[in-house]
Amino acid sequence: MKVAILSGSVYGTAEEVARHAQQLLVAAGLEAWHQPRAQLADVQAFAPEAFLVVTSTTGMGELPDNLQPLYYAIRDHLPAWHGLPGAVLALGDSSYGDTFCGGGEMVRELYAELGIREVLPMLRLDASETASPEADAEPWLAELIQALQG
Repeated sequence: MKVAILSGSVYGTAEEVARHAQQLLVAAGLEAWHQPRAQLADVQAFAPEAFLVVTSTTGMGELPDNLQPLYYAIRDHLPAWHGLPGAVLALGDSSYGDTFCGGGEMVRELYAELGIREVLPMLRLDASETASPEADAEPWLAELIQALQG
């Protein structure tokens, strides 16, 4: 199965988690593709059969600048990804209250518009509680791999 991993990162943490996820998916026998500055054409050329978006949140619950162009291109073109499996791994800081993991919520809304099925509840990693987001994401990523292989 071909899994497109899209990432949005302000300080690089979400990108590190996305790279770690890619390694785990590949080790499990999935074809995982991650290109941090991907354009819509790059994603479409890969012809994904599933999606994983790893994103942090910035400002007032917004997506990081490096993911916004791809997010808006997908929203404007609404590619035919209806019915494909997807998952969202969101990084945030709970001290921001209502906007905690807002970037991830934006991706979930986009999934709903596209008809992408969330195969797992969104994972929310709290920067104020985790020293190692890559390690903290591993049990959830193992579940994701199982869901995609099953």
